[in-house]
Amino acid sequence: MLEKNFIIDTELSSGHLEEALDFLRDFYLLPQPDSFKNISRTIMDGAGVLSYTATNKQEGWEVRIEIQAENPFLVKIIPLTTPPDFDISPQIDLLEEELFIAIQAFEDAIRQATLYFAWVEGEEILPEAPPTRRKKVSFRIFGSNMIMIYLLFFGINIIIFILLELVLAIMAILLFQLVIVLFSDRILLRTSDWIITPENPRVHILEYQLPLEEFQKFQEKFDKDIIIKMKDEIYQKSLALGLEPTCELGEDVFREYGFHCQPDLKVSRVIDVYSIVKEAASKFNINMPKVALSNTMIPNAAATGPSPNRGLVLITTGLLVQLEEDEILSVVGHEMGHLSGRDPIILFSIISAEFILRFTILFPLVAISPLVYLIVALGFIFFVAKFFETRADLLSAMKIGHPQLLASALRKIGYQRLHAERISPTRLPSWINFDPHPPIYFRIDRLEGMKTPVKVKNPLLKSAKDVVDGFKRTLGL
Repeated sequence: MLEKNFIIDTELSSGHLEEALDFLRDFYLLPQPDSFKNISRTIMDGAGVLSYTATNKQEGWEVRIEIQAENPFLVKIIPLTTPPDFDISPQIDLLEEELFIAIQAFEDAIRQATLYFAWVEGEEILPEAPPTRRKKVSFRIFGSNMIMIYLLFFGINIIIFILLELVLAIMAILLFQLVIVLFSDRILLRTSDWIITPENPRVHILEYQLPLEEFQKFQEKFDKDIIIKMKDEIYQKSLALGLEPTCELGEDVFREYGFHCQPDLKVSRVIDVYSIVKEAASKFNINMPKVALSNTMIPNAAATGPSPNRGLVLITTGLLVQLEEDEILSVVGHEMGHLSGRDPIILFSIISAEFILRFTILFPLVAISPLVYLIVALGFIFFVAKFFETRADLLSAMKIGHPQLLASALRKIGYQRLHAERISPTRLPSWINFDPHPPIYFRIDRLEGMKTPVKVKNPLLKSAKDVVDGFKRTLGL
């Protein structure tokens, strides 16, 4: 195999790039002396370089890896020794993924020491804050699929059955849930912080990535609520007065808490969110949905609505921070896949059908063991929901045209879950848990295996088959 060169995008400021190499050396390479050797740190063309040799004595191969501290990171993998007729490509792919996960772990540490500021042109300035319980629940209930309604209304159903006769109770419950589905876009919109419009399409993101060592000392002196107080004070001195937060404006606040504002630790971006969603809607040939932004650093996106022509896309500032614009487009394409496929209504119909069957044809089974029945029914519905999540991935690949970019986005925002799935002795729990999403390793591998342009006659049948095949492979069938 020839030399492989690739890049790793990062949201790190220039002041943290060298620290990232030290982190990789101290916490990824040195703790694994049997796998990595000849570790060195040098300077090349003014940028730090981390070099090391990855080796596997059992399989008899060695590769040399060089990482240059630029943004994005420049990575070079050079095979040194490989046995005859041995395909080293899977090992190199695994080394690439492990390196990516290690860099993401460092980025996560920096995120904890970062002051984030986000605002939408022409909209009221709102400080970023931890997500409220209301926002978390709204995302899970109304975002992309409606399965959480099944759980939410379980207790309500019991009350209605107590108050009404069986037939009336069933009709009342289904009608109530249908109303929720039909107005899900308006309900989710109310949980957002800003509405993105053609007049105010751009989102500004500004980050102060504080020195990690200083921040660790800060944590020892103050509790976690102080960081929110710091941000609020900087807001009052800048955005509240119509001024952009700068080192000069924030210096007094930083100094009060023992920090110094360093320009090389600042990162700023301006993202035209409206244009990204408009491009995705155009590729799917559906009406432009409403676009809302939730000011939380949890990377997420959701779409809901009773039809493709009355939809809502909700994006968090955390997603805008972690992804590049082409990756954001692919994620929005996934959400458009849900809208164009009418997934909220279809999943509501499946849930409603089970609900009716539970109290009619299947009632004898329910009477024998209600708990066992509910576990089996929930497991089945969540497994079927994986078909629709997988179809949304496929539709994004077909319409947006870049499955590898969606895979990259999933790897970034789900790297912890990906790492857990990769090292787990069995992947079965990630298939049978009460989660409408398939395992993230399955989604990434599937997307990366697609050849562009992606053409599929029946995306839902293809996706259902892929999910079933992936589950069977987990069982060893």
